Amino acid sequence: MRWLVGWSSTASGPVSPEGRAIQPVGAQLLWSDPDPLWAVGDWRPDEVRVVQTDPFTRLAVFGCCGASDEELRVGLFAARGGALRHLTAWSGSYTAVAQVGRRVTIVGDLAGARPVFHTDWAGGTAYATAALPLADLIEAQLDVGHLGALLACPDSPEAMGDGTPYMGVRRVPPGHALILRDGARDITGYEPTASLAVAAPPLEQDKAVDAVRDALVEAVRARLTAPRHAPETDDLDPGPVPGMGPAERRAARGAPAPGIGADLSGGSASATLALLAAGLPGMPGTLFGHGTEAGERLLAVTFNDLATSGGARTREAELERAGAIAANPRLHHVVVAAGEDALPYAGLDTGALTDEPGPSLVIAEHHRRRLAAGSADHFIGHGARQVLDAHPARLADLLLDRRRRHLLRPATALAKADGPSAQSFFVPFTVYRAARRLARTSYRDGVQEAAARLMERHFADEQALHGPGAVSASLAALTWCRPGPAARWLTGETLAEVSVRLEEAAVRPVLLRRPGERRADAALARYAADHRVFEQAAEIRSQRLHAPFLDNQVVRACRALPEALRVQPGARAAVLRSVLAGAGIRELPPGWGATSHAAHTAAVRTGMRTWTGELMTLFDAPLLADAGLIEARVVRKALRAAAQGERLPLDGLAELVSTEVWLRRLLARRGTCWTGTAAPRQRAVAGGVVPRPSL
Repeated sequence: MRWLVGWSSTASGPVSPEGRAIQPVGAQLLWSDPDPLWAVGDWRPDEVRVVQTDPFTRLAVFGCCGASDEELRVGLFAARGGALRHLTAWSGSYTAVAQVGRRVTIVGDLAGARPVFHTDWAGGTAYATAALPLADLIEAQLDVGHLGALLACPDSPEAMGDGTPYMGVRRVPPGHALILRDGARDITGYEPTASLAVAAPPLEQDKAVDAVRDALVEAVRARLTAPRHAPETDDLDPGPVPGMGPAERRAARGAPAPGIGADLSGGSASATLALLAAGLPGMPGTLFGHGTEAGERLLAVTFNDLATSGGARTREAELERAGAIAANPRLHHVVVAAGEDALPYAGLDTGALTDEPGPSLVIAEHHRRRLAAGSADHFIGHGARQVLDAHPARLADLLLDRRRRHLLRPATALAKADGPSAQSFFVPFTVYRAARRLARTSYRDGVQEAAARLMERHFADEQALHGPGAVSASLAALTWCRPGPAARWLTGETLAEVSVRLEEAAVRPVLLRRPGERRADAALARYAADHRVFEQAAEIRSQRLHAPFLDNQVVRACRALPEALRVQPGARAAVLRSVLAGAGIRELPPGWGATSHAAHTAAVRTGMRTWTGELMTLFDAPLLADAGLIEARVVRKALRAAAQGERLPLDGLAELVSTEVWLRRLLARRGTCWTGTAAPRQRAVAGGVVPRPSL
């Protein structure tokens, strides 16, 4: 895990004794007192860049940034005058820290994949890009109330606020910057806000799609032009093994290949990145001279799940599309086959500790097999659905803008999505009524309605009233706020506490926005947080995962797409097809852009059925029950029923399992992130899970 950490102390008096006698373990000091900054972890040399105009005016950029040193200096001058948005306008994925005198500014990203955390410490404020080191610093206990809100309403910032699983450690919201002046902190947004009364004219569709293409191309080019790195490994090649070549033996040792690679699942997002990366010129070779031969090819990796029988037709179609795309002469195609040991829910007792819990923990081993066969710099298509697809609540935004005719095609597509039935004729009218109801519901009333649903344990309406499928999911999403899939298995005390959080949030003043915009941004922030958990849980030594769809410039370009385009069925595939056509790639296999929900659901059910014994053992005496969040008997019954094929929210069960696994890994942890004479003598959550007091 890589992170940066620093703090800002008060203006009067010398540097506090704590600041002089403590530092992170294995840290690289970038600048020192009175407001020090460290880079911690296995950062590459080109991933930490510092430009400086004088001893007290400097800018540090962490991650992959496509800006030149001169552009960084221009951004520093702009930030000195308060124009923070300039620090987020470069291609790539990075965190920027600017120091101007005693003012320190830490800028987070738009999606939330590179978060910033802060806490009170030593009379000032400490900040970091990871919450666990700050929890170690202040010897924080677990915030069980936040875990309950995370399980009850994971997509609702109203329930979670700016909290983290650690008491006293706070998160900077996406699209905001943390500004520290002499230890005092201020959080400010750097994106312009649109007025509800006078909306800006929407960008023309062709221009908006061209902007998405340019942003994606620049995002991919930023990775290609960065120095290449050879994987660091101390394991020797065991020599010839029957049926295994050098690449297979390297993957078995857990070391990626040198150079650039990409996922190639047959889906539109990963295929777009693979084809763009294969077609753009880059800087061949590594710092050590590896991979410098002419005609270097991009390593495209496809995962073949041999243990899942359900969804076989969808998986075979994906493999066929991936094979057709890999016919490109600049692609070297590798198919990774795996059995039961790579199913979801496998390897829960052997994974790494992540900064926070997330549903990705249950599929980390599933993806590690694919990533181990990848390259040192590996493209993945994560985030494409969240930034390109329209959230169902955007249908209410169209009604607010008096564009009713644009609801016809998405409503008709929903009527066909679940197949012909006696109710299909009424689906468009049902969708229209739900969108109109949301458009006429105020934010306060919508949040209070969600609080009432939690108190009444009203969770079964999605299936009981509308039936399973795309229609029920879309109708359930047409709300300002709603309980999550795991809420039905939480205790009444937990739901009551979350309900109180929602009631308090409903009466607080907020920036008025359209329901679709607010819900879409919340869903993107939740997904980006889980993507960060995925990166840490599935991390391969010497490998960097690149998700260009979560870059600032790509997110901005996608937000500029007209809503009338985004709500149309197949909009994501159409936009990405136009992106590839603009880059000169027009030959795509039949079925390109098809979804893979059936194959994913089948793999999850197979994993639950295969590892039922381990899951039952995990919830024999769960820590979640000790904290008062669940009843173990109820969750065991639900896991057993889901493994037998009963229709239950699989995402909710994954959240419960992942949170329990994360708690066990956290409490089994030894050591601390800090060293020195004043270093904390206890690790974070030293007292274990503390039961909550009664209401």
